[in-house]
Amino acid sequence: MEVIIHLRTNQKGIYLEYWHTHRYRRKVHRADPGGFDEDGPWFQVTVGPSSFNFRFKDLEGDPGFERFYGNYLGREIWCLPDRPDVYHLKPAAAKGHVNEFYQQIRELVPENIYLPETDVGYLREGIPPRPGKKPGIEKSMLGANVLKDGSILFGLFHPRAARVYLTGNFNDWQCPGHSNPDPAKFLAMDLYRGYYDYPNLWLFRLPADQVPMETEYLFYVAGGVPLDGNRRPERYLHDPLTRCYGKDMSRNPSLVIDPTEYQWRDQGWKTPALSDLVIYEMNVYGFTEGDPDIPEEEQGKFSGIIRRIKNGYFKDLGVNALGLMPTSEAPSLQGPTALGYDPCGFASIERDFGAPDQLRELVDIAHQNGIAVLMELVFNHTSNTFNPLWDAISDGTPGGFYFSGGTPWGNRVATEREEVQNYLIDVAKLLLKEYHVDGFRFDATHSSWMDHRFLFKLQYEIRTRGFKPDCILIVENLPNEPDLNLEGWNGFAQWNDPFHDKIKALLREGVYQDWVDDSPEHLGDIFYFSRNFYALHTNNVINYSESHDENSLPFEVATDGPALQTEPAKERKARLGIMATLTALGQPMLYMGQEFNVDRPRNRVQFEWPRDLSQHRFYQWVKGLIHLRRRYPALRMAGDKLAEEGKFQFIIGPWLEQGNGRCVIGWRLKPNKDPRDEMVVLFNFEPYDVKVGINFGVPGKWVKLADIDRVNDLPPFGTGMADDPATITTDGYFEDFVLPSSSGFVYKWESPVGVQ
Repeated sequence: MEVIIHLRTNQKGIYLEYWHTHRYRRKVHRADPGGFDEDGPWFQVTVGPSSFNFRFKDLEGDPGFERFYGNYLGREIWCLPDRPDVYHLKPAAAKGHVNEFYQQIRELVPENIYLPETDVGYLREGIPPRPGKKPGIEKSMLGANVLKDGSILFGLFHPRAARVYLTGNFNDWQCPGHSNPDPAKFLAMDLYRGYYDYPNLWLFRLPADQVPMETEYLFYVAGGVPLDGNRRPERYLHDPLTRCYGKDMSRNPSLVIDPTEYQWRDQGWKTPALSDLVIYEMNVYGFTEGDPDIPEEEQGKFSGIIRRIKNGYFKDLGVNALGLMPTSEAPSLQGPTALGYDPCGFASIERDFGAPDQLRELVDIAHQNGIAVLMELVFNHTSNTFNPLWDAISDGTPGGFYFSGGTPWGNRVATEREEVQNYLIDVAKLLLKEYHVDGFRFDATHSSWMDHRFLFKLQYEIRTRGFKPDCILIVENLPNEPDLNLEGWNGFAQWNDPFHDKIKALLREGVYQDWVDDSPEHLGDIFYFSRNFYALHTNNVINYSESHDENSLPFEVATDGPALQTEPAKERKARLGIMATLTALGQPMLYMGQEFNVDRPRNRVQFEWPRDLSQHRFYQWVKGLIHLRRRYPALRMAGDKLAEEGKFQFIIGPWLEQGNGRCVIGWRLKPNKDPRDEMVVLFNFEPYDVKVGINFGVPGKWVKLADIDRVNDLPPFGTGMADDPATITTDGYFEDFVLPSSSGFVYKWESPVGVQ
């Protein structure tokens, strides 16, 4: 059998070595060029009807790749000098640089779409570019982007393909992989030099007169992918930047979405400072599924949340940031334990929740009601069932280019690879621009599962370079790691693992997760933004006592014995945990249903809504605490040296005389020089009363705003007054203050002695 081998190079003096690999011997044959064509030399070898290995000799830029030929590739193959692939068809040649193409269409790019642009290659040496200078590519133009003239620009990153075709309902899905191919309808994409000036970006512009009403598409890749059922290295690919998948669940085509069709009304909105947030973690499906106040067709969808926003639920509760659990498309069915942590498309929106424009409306309405919206992104792994990125680009490793190694959840996304970093940062930028979200929470970012250099680059690209300087960046990095603090004030906010675990141990009066106990150790640390654990600044801390990953407070408390299994005991402990969460230094987060004291195990997203919130004592108490935090600056102070600046002082604690080894703690807050803003917070985590002396500091009348049973703010939001029986009148020090078992208090200075 004769095989023709083409090599694309203009270098002279190259020859080829080939051999059959046998068990006992390896005989190497030499072949000189049989001639030259427009691409370079070609070689003719005569072999038996089997496979063989070969390599080029004296070829510049070739590290000595040993290439493999199988007879399924046919009698004529093509090679490129800088990659080991062997192609069964002639690879496309680059038409030019992607920046040149962009200059031709830049005036057609609408204002309100995100045209992918990220190229982090310039950060490889850690040296930022000069201000105003855009290094690398200007725009990669990946995905499917509708231009002003109605045409659609399609782009795909694929550094190993020989040819890429666009296929969809605009050309009867014609491509080489069609069951009845019609080459006249094939749409071959053009190859351009992109990242690192290397030919790896494929583009095609579909004219407006060929665009159907609802445009569905896929890519068809030849070369650089695993063998298909016919032993050809060809396959269909979904767009990695798919904004939404089509209705056909069997084919799951990518659907072209025009984000400019939505008319935004949040022009006056500004993302709040992190320190002002009270975050409400919620699952789109679980929040309204089965809610009798929501029409059945809206339950479990974006529209159900929109209705709750319009009805004033979140404004009444007081939370001002919705932390949406994953909204990316996931193959798992919706249900009481469906969390969405198996994404199949990072930029796509879950079809079960509604259309992309409904998510835009949710954000828009939230902003109009003073509520920020944070999206959760699962960048550490993908679905293990429907996984469009798996083997999308062959590189000789399991799963291919987008993956490296594994995680407890299956595969691991190759966040250490720069091209993957470009892709993921583009996803984040797209969501920021096209959905107006205020920031993100990133799932499972521990350095075991995610390259932290990727997170640093994401922060630099989004915040430092000005894409969205006020973008809120939160990570679930458990156990916490200090490198994500950056300089403190500008670092990532981490879910505060020490706070959560210690609070759970204290509330259950025992050991939590076999490593944290209810001893007084570290009690002060968790309330002072865990500075002695990992944080540099309050901005590095999200305090929480419940989340989707954790048992609820009443459920957890009841796991340590019958004494804490009564409803009154569980409720009191839950109140204590919530009060601690809302008063500790750092930003608080509640999990949906926590405001009703829902009793449930971890990973449950459904709960029963109370019939009448106005009569729900627990809800009204939580609502009151949240409003205290939102109203008084002392309860949301931000900084890295609050104690050194005299703004924060522990006045009781197990290490102090007023505490004496017991699990009691209290602190005085002084956000400014005005004594009317000073507050005192006190806690007793012991199962018995503790008597202590309290150094209030400023003489006068200290009004009790809250305890474990009741919140009563000052007018106009409450009826608290300086002459209330619960008000403490002191010369600055109050002797023999009794802290009841499992209790908490919030006091505020109101007036000097003798002044009403």
